[in-house]
Amino acid sequence: MAQPVLGILALYINEQKQLEERHIYQKMIVAGKKLGLDVFVFTPQDVRDQPKRIYALTYQPSTKRWSRKWVPFPHMIFDRCRIQNTYRFEQLKRFRSKYRHLLFLNRPLRNKWTIYQVLSEVPAFEPYLPKTKLYSSIKEVQRMLKEHELIYLKPINGTGGRGILRLERLKSSKQLVYVQGRDQLRRIITPQRMSWNQLRAKMSAWNAKGRYLTQQGIALRLASGRVHDYRMLVQKDGTGTWTVTGCAGRVGAAKSITSNLHGGGAAVRMEALLRQWIGDEQKMLQVKEDAERLGVEVAKFLEQRYGALCELALDLAIDRCGHVWLLEVNPKPAREVFAKSGDKDTYALAIQRPLEYAKWLYEHQNSTKQESRASELRGYTSHEADSPAAPSQERLTLSALPADREPAEMASLLEEPSASLSSRLKPSRGSAKRPSKPFFPTLPQQTKRSSKTVDIAERRSQRSQVLDEEELQEPLLSDFDELRELDMQREEERRQQEKEQETEQLIELIQSFEKRMKSGS
Repeated sequence: MAQPVLGILALYINEQKQLEERHIYQKMIVAGKKLGLDVFVFTPQDVRDQPKRIYALTYQPSTKRWSRKWVPFPHMIFDRCRIQNTYRFEQLKRFRSKYRHLLFLNRPLRNKWTIYQVLSEVPAFEPYLPKTKLYSSIKEVQRMLKEHELIYLKPINGTGGRGILRLERLKSSKQLVYVQGRDQLRRIITPQRMSWNQLRAKMSAWNAKGRYLTQQGIALRLASGRVHDYRMLVQKDGTGTWTVTGCAGRVGAAKSITSNLHGGGAAVRMEALLRQWIGDEQKMLQVKEDAERLGVEVAKFLEQRYGALCELALDLAIDRCGHVWLLEVNPKPAREVFAKSGDKDTYALAIQRPLEYAKWLYEHQNSTKQESRASELRGYTSHEADSPAAPSQERLTLSALPADREPAEMASLLEEPSASLSSRLKPSRGSAKRPSKPFFPTLPQQTKRSSKTVDIAERRSQRSQVLDEEELQEPLLSDFDELRELDMQREEERRQQEKEQETEQLIELIQSFEKRMKSGS
């Protein structure tokens, strides 16, 4: 079996073509080699449709250097792209749409509001969800603040704690509200009292209507005055099973209403934080069991609802009573919380598990395809045995070919031994049925193609150019553009030559067929 290839789909974060998580990708490439998995990194900007090739980023552990080289499309794609308000994200959406038939380990999830609505439809999840509504007006906020002493206003697509406000009801005044938070640049907003008109003006300036959530707040302040929560990572393992990889605590920076590490938060082991927050060991154990069970069930449900997934992060709050609350679901989780909490083993496992799952999925898909082909072969062979005029030649002739095949494909079939092609022939109506489709997404079905289209580029030698860290930046890519143009010209010449050869072969095939028809009449 060929070595499986995994492409990590990423986005550049600026015009210098820098990658946000390149250190993580480096670790994944090294871990993949140990597992027998070839891993490279690419962005939609690196993809060339004609011919189908990717100018991939690869890492060589022996030299500890990154390099670029042209490669075919991978067997599987691991989508690590997060939302950007840039043209690069538009390129990503076009790529996802055009190549949605490829095998992705994970598909995009919806925004926070949609995920909340979907989960709230399930009675078993409802007790774990803080009351949440789509922001429409300040009146809606006022109504919710009457029900709950504390609420949050957060963007439906926000990340890293940007643009989040914490509103606290004041007993001394109904006309004022106590506001804390972070602005759109993640800067801490000085705690202050605001009138409802002032808050309305701020939300209007942020264009919040239909883009923000109003969510019930959970009291999470520690004795130090800092807020805290928990990040749980749920991943598929090397058997395709959803498993909790780990859970770590996060403690926010001073005066911060969020615990995000990017906003100055600190990572702490879950046990240490629970011991400080709850204290009772038996209750701590029950909380962990409840949280892990919730994490696995949410992952299973969202995969059934939205398609392929391989990992999710759940942001959890745990109140003083030990009740678990699901604050939000993150489909593109970072792993640094485990490294920063000192849990090196979980950090390494968090990097390795998507690779183990990818290898299992590749082998699972190949096994399924082989079973399907064997079923077709049994059906075709059974049909031949029952047929009085079954062809007995070692090499197929035109009389043995299905009538609905294209002439160009017929020509290619004649050049191959019949035994190797039986699985490509359609079984008769009385033959064995194909096995049912597996639960996991199947590899793209191979389409009919002539000898011309047997991936010309796979016969080409791969050009590799080793680059220094500085050479991975934008200026050197002008040389790459010239190389790409020359490469495409050569490819076009080769395709033209093969097209002419195919035409000649088809003419010879037709002439031979006509001679045989005349001799038989």
